[in-house]
Amino acid sequence: MKNIVVGIDVGTTKIAAFIGQKSDNGDIEIIGMGKTASIGVEQGVVKNIESTANSIKMAVEQAEQTANMKVDEVFVGIAGHHIKSQQHRGNIMIQEEGHIITKEDVKKLEQDQYNLLMSPGERIIHVIAQSYSVDGDTSTIDPVGRVGKCLEGNFNLITGNVTNIQNIYRSVELAGYKVKNLILEPIASAEAVVDEQEKDAGVCLVDIGGGTTDIAIFHEGIIRHTAVIPLAGNVITEDIKNGCSIIKTQAEALKINFGSCLETENSQNEIISIPGFRGKPAREISVQTLTKIIKFRVEMILEQVAYEIHNTDFGKKLIAGIVLTGGGASIRNIVSLTEFLTGLDARIGTPHEHLKGTITDEMKNPMHATGIGLILKGFQYMDEEDNPEEEKEEEPKIENLEKEEPEKQEEKKNSLAKRINDFLNKIISDSNY
Repeated sequence: MKNIVVGIDVGTTKIAAFIGQKSDNGDIEIIGMGKTASIGVEQGVVKNIESTANSIKMAVEQAEQTANMKVDEVFVGIAGHHIKSQQHRGNIMIQEEGHIITKEDVKKLEQDQYNLLMSPGERIIHVIAQSYSVDGDTSTIDPVGRVGKCLEGNFNLITGNVTNIQNIYRSVELAGYKVKNLILEPIASAEAVVDEQEKDAGVCLVDIGGGTTDIAIFHEGIIRHTAVIPLAGNVITEDIKNGCSIIKTQAEALKINFGSCLETENSQNEIISIPGFRGKPAREISVQTLTKIIKFRVEMILEQVAYEIHNTDFGKKLIAGIVLTGGGASIRNIVSLTEFLTGLDARIGTPHEHLKGTITDEMKNPMHATGIGLILKGFQYMDEEDNPEEEKEEEPKIENLEKEEPEKQEEKKNSLAKRINDFLNKIISDSNY
């Protein structure tokens, strides 16, 4: 159905499924939601396909029951430390004299970037245009309508490990669903918690999940830089577990209920009592100790965020500052610590801002920014399919890589042979003339 989109956030600690419905006037409402513990995923990467498939199926079935419908195709988020971002400059030459550049020329240039040779085992997920130039004129913002023979573009190439990409597809398909498209998780999260004005002014999204912290920097409405930090909420929980000599579930509960990034006057005297095992005495933990453990690790994460920001050309151009989201953004006083360490304004991004209809407290939780963002981004892709002449072509699918590769190679050979033949015929024709 054109008015229904399903998104699955395959996270390290949880797998969440959302079903979104779009009304005739464009309003988007979440009509189904399911969440389950993520088993088989480590730091955003699928390690056990069967376990991940079972978790996906449980989450989607919950969403199906809520929405009273069956799911077929899904949009899936992709993240993990294997995701990389690199800049590339590409061009196409136009033979025709006095040619006016069209949208089709721009599309061809962008699609050509997907054919670039990457390092072994890597695959391009997204090609994001940064700027264009026509015949060396770098002041070109929109090349369409200009006369020229050489169209050039700077592109941000988002790549991922082929095996990890395939494992996501296999997990979803084993669960009984078809992958409509993969979407980089920070791009999806930004769709839910960052508005267009912020993207235009310059903003850095920081999504602190369970296994990784994802970063996406926007400026002038364009995503300029992405990065993945292999530290996030799970590491904080592990620090509390080891530092306080308690089990993981207790450490997670302490983090959620009493965790803070900054000490207060009251925290110096507050004591938390943790029940002992099998009748043993309760363990007492001071809030001050808990805060010191959390602060140390959050500072480490935010220092790497600051490094990523200031290591780009946009460190001093982020007028809208930083938007924190993900489960880790719920830790108390994280905004104040972020502003202190980065020197930028910060706020918490909640994912319900672009939704209509009934909005539950669960939908407002920053941990669901990716899942709800997948719904919003999914509807954008659906709109592009309905209006291909007005939008960019859909990015190539990455499924069935082994099967499709020979066919694609043959198709490229035929296409190249046709272009060579047409070019030779033109030379012969010009000579006869």
